[in-house]
Amino acid sequence: MRGEATPRLREALEDDIVAGRLRPGQRLDEVGLAERFQVSRTPIREALIQLASSGLVEIRPRRGAFVVLLGPRELVESFELMSEVEGACARLAAQRMDPSDRDALEAAHDACREAVEAGDTGAYYPANAVFHQAIYDATGNRVLAAEARRLQRGLQPYRRLQLRVSRRMDASFAEHEAILTALLAGNGEAAAAAMRAHVLVQGERFLSLLTALQDETEGAAAAG
Repeated sequence: MRGEATPRLREALEDDIVAGRLRPGQRLDEVGLAERFQVSRTPIREALIQLASSGLVEIRPRRGAFVVLLGPRELVESFELMSEVEGACARLAAQRMDPSDRDALEAAHDACREAVEAGDTGAYYPANAVFHQAIYDATGNRVLAAEARRLQRGLQPYRRLQLRVSRRMDASFAEHEAILTALLAGNGEAAAAAMRAHVLVQGERFLSLLTALQDETEGAAAAG
């Protein structure tokens, strides 16, 4: 029974982190989580160990488990790596995607448009994730797609935070437009360049992300 519970708990906690319900830097209380899920602490502990192996949680000796909080340098370097991997995905997708891939991309883009028109960042984020994953799928390279998903999962809490910055959702959608145009034209280099620029955080965007992150961690500290 315990072995069956662990994957379910891991997925639920993972969803909470990705959705922003558990924030970067927040301590994960085993007792509270056990009460919430009506299980013993053992499967909770096992789920946290699995999350630590995927990079979403950090387990600190004698202090407990915390949602991973990347420092400024790690954050920049992680986004740099993500931008290069997603750029490679866009380049291959432009060359290899088939009609079903095009349909999936356009459907995801339409869902993003609907969220933007409604001013709904809560709906935009999952639609945005589907748009990126449609590009991974269109690469025809399972290893690259799996690596992109792994990196995306680790950075999801931070990518979500960016959307809270004023006008970022509109800018993100405009960047998607440029990526999609290049993809549909079969222009791999343009698609890769547009994707790298979309994912990379630097200058003003990076400062805005740090400000949003500081607000979140202060909120988590006050709540804890």
